[in-house]
Amino acid sequence: MAKTHEFPEDRLHFTWAKDPEPVLTIQSEDTVVFKTREVADNQFNKNSTTEDIAGLDWGRVYPLAGPVAVEGAEPGDALEVEIVDLKPGDWGWTAILPGLGLLPEDFPNAYLRTFDLSDGEFIHFNERIKIPITPFLGTMGVSPKDAHGQAIMPPGIFGGNLATRQLTVGTKLYLPVQVSGALFSCGDAHAAQGDGEVCVSALECPMTATLKFRLIKGKRILAPQFLTKGALTPKVNHKGFYGTTGVGPDLMKCAQDAVRAMVDHLSESYGMEAKDAYLLSSLCVDLKISEIVDAGQYVVSAVLPLAVFDEETK
Repeated sequence: MAKTHEFPEDRLHFTWAKDPEPVLTIQSEDTVVFKTREVADNQFNKNSTTEDIAGLDWGRVYPLAGPVAVEGAEPGDALEVEIVDLKPGDWGWTAILPGLGLLPEDFPNAYLRTFDLSDGEFIHFNERIKIPITPFLGTMGVSPKDAHGQAIMPPGIFGGNLATRQLTVGTKLYLPVQVSGALFSCGDAHAAQGDGEVCVSALECPMTATLKFRLIKGKRILAPQFLTKGALTPKVNHKGFYGTTGVGPDLMKCAQDAVRAMVDHLSESYGMEAKDAYLLSSLCVDLKISEIVDAGQYVVSAVLPLAVFDEETK
C-alpha cells in the first residue's frame, strides 16, 4: 500500500553528488511532503533591505531537501513526479543581484524587495499591480551521473534548476534516472515567475510541497519532460497581452533586446523606475522564441499579461 512520508525539515544539501546517502527511501507510488526554505536559506526575512545582499553567504544559497531514494530505480528508467499540492509561505523576495541575470550591464547595482504573501491569491507589487500567486518549485532533480560537489544553479538533463513555471499543481514531471535509487531533491520555491526569470530571481519563498513519485521501468528519456493539466497561464488569460521583440542572428541578444524594450515600455507607460520594471518582467513577463527558421534572423518576444494591472490602469 502506498504511503505518505514527511521529509525532515533540517536535512539539506547545497551541491549535487552522484552517490549521496539517501535521507529517505520510498516505494513507487509513495508521496512525500517537503517543507523547503527560500533560496537564500533564511538569510533574508520580511524586513530585509538591499543592504543585506552584500552579506549574502553564497555557500548557503540553493538549500535542497533530499535526497529521496526510490526503491528499484536504475539508469535507463524514468521517475514521474506528480505535483499534488504547493503552499507558499507568508512572505517572499525578489532581487537584482550584481553580475547575474539577463541584463547585468544594464543593472549593475543590487536591489532587493520583499513581499507579504498572506493574501494567498496575489502578490501586491504596488498599488496598481497585482501578480497572481502561481507557485512551483524552481529546482527538482535526480542526482546527476558523475557529479562531485556540482553547483545547484545550472540545470542539466537530470533536471535541477529548471525554473519552469509550468511545473505547478497538477503537472507531472518526468526525469531520466542517472544513478541507482534516482536520489531526488527539491527546493528553490517560487510564488510567481515569468518564463525566463530574467533578473535571476523569481518571487522566492518558503514552500510546503506534496509530491507523488512513480517509477517507470525502461522508459528512456534524454532530458526532463512534463505533462500539464490545461492552460499554461490560466490566471491571466482573460485579458490582453503587450509584446516587445528582439530581432537578429543571436538568440541571447534577441532575448536581451526584447527585455530591454519591455523595461522601457513599462517605465514610459506606467511611470515605473527601470529597476522595478526589470523585477516585474522577471515575475510575470514571458519570453518566447517566436521565430527561429528564417535565414538566421531570429525573433524573441517578451509578453506582458495586462491582467496584472488594475482596471483603472491603461
